[in-house]
Amino acid sequence: MPMTYIESILDRELKKGSAELLILSLVEYRPRHGYEISKLIEERSDGVLRFNVASLYPLLYRLERRGWVDGRWVEKAGQRRRRYYRLTPEGRKVLAAQRHTWREFVAAIERVTGLEHA
Repeated sequence: MPMTYIESILDRELKKGSAELLILSLVEYRPRHGYEISKLIEERSDGVLRFNVASLYPLLYRLERRGWVDGRWVEKAGQRRRRYYRLTPEGRKVLAAQRHTWREFVAAIERVTGLEHA
């Protein structure tokens, strides 16, 4: 079934609001490059969430400017140069806060919509 205009806006806003949390979570335990981050988001969400390169890289650069991730160029023989991102100590604090906020948000939505009682 095609999305309505309102559903499309809601979908876009939910993705925008959760994008930082998703990225910070994926670089929490090991550095990853942008394409890998994009593919993991798509795979782990069973294709529900997708971030194209045009929107992902500006977000990664913004997280880097804020000091939440640290990016390093890595060159491997036979491969193109890639920028790997890792979580910084400040990013770890932000991730913990965002996870807490997200849990509260989801719990509140479940209480309002009755999903927890279904």
